[in-house]
Amino acid sequence: MAYDRGDTMEKQSANAKIVSKLLLKLLPVQFMLCAVGSVNGIVSSIFASNFVGVEAMTAVGLYSPLNMLITSVTTIIVGGSAILFGKYMGQNRHDRMQNVFSLALALSGIISVFFIVSYGSLALFDLTGFLTHDDSVRPLFNQYMLGNAAGVIPMVFGSSFASFLSIENKTKRTFAASLIYIGANIVLNFLFVQVLHLEALGLALASSIGMWVFMAMQAEVFISGRSRLKISFTGSDWSDAGAMIKIGLPCAAGNVYQTVRRFIVNYVLEAYVGSVGISAFAAANNLLGLVWSIPDGMLVVSRMLISVSVGEEDRQTLTDIMRSMFKRYIPLIIAVIVPIMLCAEPLTRIFYHDAAGPVFGYTAWGLRILPLCMPLSIICMHFTCYGQSSGKDLLVHMIAFIDGVVSVSAFTAILTPIVGMNGVYYANVLNGIVSLLILLGYSWFKNRHFPRNMAQLMVIPDDFGAADDDRLDLSVRSIEDVTSVSKRVQSFCLSRGINERSAYIAGLAMEEMAGNIVDHGFVKDKKKHSVDVRVVHKGSEVILRLRDDCVPFDPGERSKMTGSEDPVKNIGIRMIYKMAKEVQYQNIFGLNVLTMRIDG
Repeated sequence: MAYDRGDTMEKQSANAKIVSKLLLKLLPVQFMLCAVGSVNGIVSSIFASNFVGVEAMTAVGLYSPLNMLITSVTTIIVGGSAILFGKYMGQNRHDRMQNVFSLALALSGIISVFFIVSYGSLALFDLTGFLTHDDSVRPLFNQYMLGNAAGVIPMVFGSSFASFLSIENKTKRTFAASLIYIGANIVLNFLFVQVLHLEALGLALASSIGMWVFMAMQAEVFISGRSRLKISFTGSDWSDAGAMIKIGLPCAAGNVYQTVRRFIVNYVLEAYVGSVGISAFAAANNLLGLVWSIPDGMLVVSRMLISVSVGEEDRQTLTDIMRSMFKRYIPLIIAVIVPIMLCAEPLTRIFYHDAAGPVFGYTAWGLRILPLCMPLSIICMHFTCYGQSSGKDLLVHMIAFIDGVVSVSAFTAILTPIVGMNGVYYANVLNGIVSLLILLGYSWFKNRHFPRNMAQLMVIPDDFGAADDDRLDLSVRSIEDVTSVSKRVQSFCLSRGINERSAYIAGLAMEEMAGNIVDHGFVKDKKKHSVDVRVVHKGSEVILRLRDDCVPFDPGERSKMTGSEDPVKNIGIRMIYKMAKEVQYQNIFGLNVLTMRIDG
């Protein structure tokens, strides 16, 4: 038809702008959330190196893989529940969304108890000799582990609460909780370490108590009933728990592999560089952990959009997310890491003041080399997330294993005896290159040729989503567009063999709902808005979806409102709710998504 190519290009441009704008809009809050743990590491490192000693800094470094293990298992729940929730959201299955939320909290409780008992026992009974042979370090390490065990519950639950608050577009609460946590952590470290001289135990307790405050501020939203999601375990369907674990396991496996990798790296450093190498690596990693919060925040934002798009079988949005990652995220992270690499020595002085000491030089070189991993990791993380959501288990597990443990460990073992401490840093950069080559190789193998576009690079199946002939994609930017879009929707339905009545209803529904968005949403602020319109002919149904970035507007609430003085108030919306087979509204990350189904 005459409108096909032009409409497709128009929709691609409008949809890409909405996706790009949303990704950048949500990034600051997600960065703050991901930065919470990193700030804890930096604060602990500063107090450890300046007020306790290098041995305490070594204890912080030794605990890092154990903390990564908790994060790994927590990722199964957080990542798995977010992706499964997103799929159900894309399918408008609200009962299953509620079930996923409740099961995520139940599993979080089980995980917390396990780690508290395990880590508490290791620390109390001095069973940590297999982690360090240094008698001057182990007592501090035991204290640090015991103090951190007290913060396992808020750490695990806080991650889940933050994920669901983001889904409900209540990120301001998480943002406020993060700021308060950072302030509490600094004050408590000063009190416990510098004033009360609790050394390593004080470092850990400051973080743990701060995490309790962080979790409590988020939990209040769900406990008070101000959330659409309710905490209820009555009649829970535990089959979703299995699906959640299956989806989240590959990503968690990557973190488990990284935990193993960190044990291996610590062993190699102790053998060829000494404890000072572990201290330097811990300092560089903890400082860069704040910067790593940017890629982590990027992934959190993209993960939900990717999972919703998979649930909707929306090929266009999937590719737009990846394009935005390359066009927006990669340049942004490069702009962040270049100043860090140039200011390596001044940043090292945060932890160590003796520029002639080996630990100072080792740390500075880490800040010069390790940031080079980040652009490569952003690409790998996004493609891994897409693989999780779309069931590409082989690719996800392969990347997790090679990227997580094999590549870095092998390069570290080869390079460290030759070039010393920098061998560990070079190994991480080479690992990023290897992971990128694996992604390209997988795409080449599946396509039988080098990928020519984003869909081929992502290896999106040809039968994924509606075929070009079965869908119509348009955009509404003004009230003048509403009538023309309605006519095009009606014409599309007739061209697909839909009966005249259903085609008329489809056009009318589009005109009424899009008109409401323009009339009420476009004028609420001074920003430019558009409505992303999609019509799909699937089986015996016509599915209409409208998506916009205006203020939240639920037409379902309006359909229930009638005015005694004006009986025709909201009559258009009420009429559509009666004529359509189904009407579903959701607000996803601040986007209004309205889906209407009409019998064909």
